[in-house]
Parts: sequence; C-alpha cells; structure tokens
Amino acid sequence: MVRFSKAQTQTPPLANGDRLSRHEFERRYAASPIPKAELVEGVVYVASPLRFESHAEPHGYLITWLGVYRAATIGVRLGIEPTIRLDEDNEPQPDGVLLLPAQAGGKARLSEDDYIEGAPELVVEIAASSVALDLHAKKNAYRRNGVQEYLVWRVFENQIDWFSLQQGEYVALEADPSGILKSQVFPGLWLAVSALLQGEMAQVLATLQTGLNSTEHQAFVQQLQG
Repeated sequence: MVRFSKAQTQTPPLANGDRLSRHEFERRYAASPIPKAELVEGVVYVASPLRFESHAEPHGYLITWLGVYRAATIGVRLGIEPTIRLDEDNEPQPDGVLLLPAQAGGKARLSEDDYIEGAPELVVEIAASSVALDLHAKKNAYRRNGVQEYLVWRVFENQIDWFSLQQGEYVALEADPSGILKSQVFPGLWLAVSALLQGEMAQVLATLQTGLNSTEHQAFVQQLQG
C-alpha cells in the first residue's frame, strides 16, 4: 500500500498568478486564509488591502445608489462582493451586482451552496489598482458570458464607464444632455455621473428618484409583480 506524507496530502497554498481550473481554485481558496481572491481567465488574482478614498468610499456611494434602487424595485436582487461562478475559467468577486428574477429574464441562479452561477444582469467594479484587470481580462470574461451591463468606476482617472452588451460586444452608454446615464436593463436606474464623481450623493439620489418616478420604472415594477 502506498503511503503519502502529510506534505503530499496537504492542499497547496493559493498564490497570486496561479493558473488553475475553477474546481482547483475553489479547493485551495476554501483552505486558504486569504480573505479575497478571484479567478479570471484561469489566473488567480489576490486582492490587495483596500484603501478608503480610492476604494471603500466610492464602493459605499455605488452601493447606496443601488440599494435605493433595489428598495423601490421589489423583485430585483442586490449583492455586495458575491462570488460568481461564470464558467470553468472564471470565478470573480465583483464589488456589486443586480440580478433580475427568472420570470423577468434573469440568467443567473443560486447554487445549492448559495453561490451565483451564470451571468448577473449588472456588474459594478471599483477600479483603482485593478483597472488593467477590470477593463481587459475581466471585461472580456463578463462579455463572453453575457453580463448585460458592466459599470466600472476608474477612481484615479475620475471616470465612470458603463457598458451595454449589444450583439455580443460591449458598447459604452452615452449620457443624455443633462449628463445622466440610464440603464438599458433596469428601467429607472439613472446615474448623475458628475455628482457621483464629486461625492454629491444628495444629487445622485435625487436623480435616481426622478428615474424611479418615470413611467418606464412604474411599468417595470408592474411587470415584476405580475
């Protein structure tokens, strides 16, 4: 009978830059003390410590905006930093997601062990040191798996990119003459870009409320309830 030493049977550590299958990534991640890691196009990315002004505060602003929308749109689901099993090479953990219910065309579902499987309708990311990853490999993975909208806040550039999936490609949404970006998937989800970039959350929420009062949002709510 072959006997293995303890060193041979231990789970290998999870390390930045490892090339792994999703199954092996999950196995090592479960045994690791690392608080946050992602698998993007088969490569492991271990998150750096998060600074306040370049990540935590913008993250709070975006989640406040999404949370108010969720409160007024029963049926839509909001998640913060969920693990998403996109495909065999991708298991990201974005800063936020919005999900449509299945009866409204939602593609994602929850697994038996309570993870998202499939593509959320909206993914948001705060990109500071991770901007190269968020706008290239991760963006390609989201696009290929059918994430309908992808919002990236490039903190150091003071820019927000909001992409809509159209015929298999991401196209940047254009703001209206008032500088407002409007979701194509979630009616009433309106964003006052300049106000958000300046941290003027009262104006951000006032603009959102205008979207929530729109006939498009009212019809969407009725659709969700029906």
